[in-house]
Amino acid sequence: MTVAEDLLHRHIETLVADNARWQTMLADDVVWELPFAPALGHPARVSGRSEVVQFAAWFVGAVENFRFFEVRVQAFADPEAAVAEVKGEGRIKATGRSYRQEYVVFLRAIGGKIAFLREYFDPTRAAKAMNAPILDRDS
Repeated sequence: MTVAEDLLHRHIETLVADNARWQTMLADDVVWELPFAPALGHPARVSGRSEVVQFAAWFVGAVENFRFFEVRVQAFADPEAAVAEVKGEGRIKATGRSYRQEYVVFLRAIGGKIAFLREYFDPTRAAKAMNAPILDRDS
């Protein structure tokens, strides 16, 4: 297993279940891109350990009984890069609604730490679970 594959598995295992442990895997200058998050009023990019930890804390605090499943991680030729397809489900605390999502997550490692994440998800599923509007990103 490559460094990136291992980190991506551990990212998925600990982001919600053991967030303190997850934080130890982050590089100081980590970048987390979420290209579809602006449709929900969230930033498309958070950078630096503090911002990334704060964003993750929002998610961890917003859901309960969240779990990832059907995890498929693929290594790239570069041992410091990997991609995962993973499903997740839980309940949004504020609405009581069920949240089911499919994610694609790219990870780049530097020095054995998570240096870069890019996460794709369906914002309409998140909006429905949060009872939130989809925002017009172009306005």
